[in-house]
Amino acid sequence: MTPPEAVIFDIGNVLIEWQPERFYDARIGAERRRAMFAAVDLHGMNDRVDMGQGFRDVIYEVAEANPEWRAEIRMWHDHWLDLAAPVIDRSVRLMRALRARGLPVHALTNFGIESFALASGHYTFLGEFDRPFVSGHMAVIKPAPRIYEMVEADLGLSGDRLFFTDDRRDNIDAAAARGWRTHLFEGPDGLADRLVAEGLLSAEDAA
Repeated sequence: MTPPEAVIFDIGNVLIEWQPERFYDARIGAERRRAMFAAVDLHGMNDRVDMGQGFRDVIYEVAEANPEWRAEIRMWHDHWLDLAAPVIDRSVRLMRALRARGLPVHALTNFGIESFALASGHYTFLGEFDRPFVSGHMAVIKPAPRIYEMVEADLGLSGDRLFFTDDRRDNIDAAAARGWRTHLFEGPDGLADRLVAEGLLSAEDAA
């Protein structure tokens, strides 16, 4: 089987851990966090940012609409780099090993415009992709079919010429429906094994 011609990484929970609940558990306690997440659609709020709306504007708007949780909701903006942490080091090494072999490596991520700029300034490896496809700039989020169409059109590649890894089953299923080779990310060890199986890395490179 011919290896894929490009690899596409999701970022959250593939290259950088993204566990807002864990952050809030540490800051305000699990019981209060559960109450806040039940009362306020914080992931829906984040989807608006990922669609390209203003990072601070959206979060502060939701905070003002929920005064009981105002201070806590503002943390989503004010302490954002603490939410998006830590780096998954082995995943970054795999990404760099692929690039070292001359393979095009891209990102396809649900990320806001300003939050991606903030993350890129802090996590410099985010500047190493051949092409970062960031939902905020594209005004569409995974798993909408349109975002995958836009990637194909930009790269001039489609179907099994693309290999995509993401931690969410719905995002993977949407890519697989277009014929992309996919890997549901459950940890860097499994991804390393799959990259070797696809002929993209040697076992030594993937170690």
